[in-house]
Amino acid sequence: MTAKQAPQSCLENMKSATTAVSRALDATSTTAEPVARGAQPPDSDVRITVALIPKVAGGLTRLQQRTNLSKTDIANRAISSYEFFDEHLQAGRELIIRDRKTGETLLVRFL
Repeated sequence: MTAKQAPQSCLENMKSATTAVSRALDATSTTAEPVARGAQPPDSDVRITVALIPKVAGGLTRLQQRTNLSKTDIANRAISSYEFFDEHLQAGRELIIRDRKTGETLLVRFL
């Protein structure tokens, strides 16, 4: 894979992961029985309730204003992104961000 192909491949993987998680989280359904941790009942989607710290809540609001996406869409993309990054980091890769104008690069580390 060439240096020019790598970003496109990563973007395609990210879109695929985002689509898969979006499908898993967007629709709603209910279940009458409790579900074992990590298990998912057949034909249902995962629903979560999350308490956000003020800084993150502000970030969510700013993202909604900038992107016009719903909270659900933003959560789906965040989870998809983190899963994508974690998969690659666990495989020994590094996450590097490059400024297109200056060429400056930054190594991103998740703590």
